[in-house]
Amino acid sequence: MRVIAADGGQVGIIPTHEALRMAEEQGLELVEVNPRAVPPVCKIMDFGKFKYETSKKEKASRKHQSTIVLKEVKLRPKTDDHDFDFKVKHIRRFLGEGNKCKLVIVFRGREIVHPEMGQAMLDQVLRAVNDVAMVEQRAMMEGRRMVMTIGPRGGVIRPPGSPALPGAPAVPGAPAVPGAPAVPGAPGTPAAPAAAGGTPPPTPVPAPAAAAPTPRPAPVAAAPQSKAAEPKS
Repeated sequence: MRVIAADGGQVGIIPTHEALRMAEEQGLELVEVNPRAVPPVCKIMDFGKFKYETSKKEKASRKHQSTIVLKEVKLRPKTDDHDFDFKVKHIRRFLGEGNKCKLVIVFRGREIVHPEMGQAMLDQVLRAVNDVAMVEQRAMMEGRRMVMTIGPRGGVIRPPGSPALPGAPAVPGAPAVPGAPAVPGAPGTPAAPAAAGGTPPPTPVPAPAAAAPTPRPAPVAAAPQSKAAEPKS
């Protein structure tokens, strides 16, 4: 067999028992790396370290891979406005996460004789998500279902934790938006700069507490006056 040393150098073609002896002397293993070659190629290496490095590289490569999921959203030719808005909201969220959506129009009973109603519903969905979606597979009939696949446009995928739409309400504790006017007294708002000339702004003095009202003495009832004695006749 052809043997490669642990440092990558070529040892040459030697018998198997000689290659095993060399590996044992170095405290390593003899690993067959190319059994189809003539003669087979073996390498002297630390097999445990080799397996650890290989698994580490595979884990790092899987970490940077992105998995695309196909989400299925079912609608009806006569879906009402409330359900339509609810499903469009979910479609936009799916597309923002980098997934694809499979729009399915389900026909029931005699609705199958009016496929143009299903096509109109799909066109309505496309108009609602036209800014973030693009058609990947046009509408086609599959039995009693009309199916169309849409995917995200370039640049609409957002990292986890970012706001779903521009102008979304700020999260408490999040940094202020650049250029936004500061609200006086809000947490995290820097103090106002000192006035010109280096004089610090006046510190507001708290208003004194109102004095407690002095209790008034209770009025004293006047003594009843005696009637004057009438003159006797």
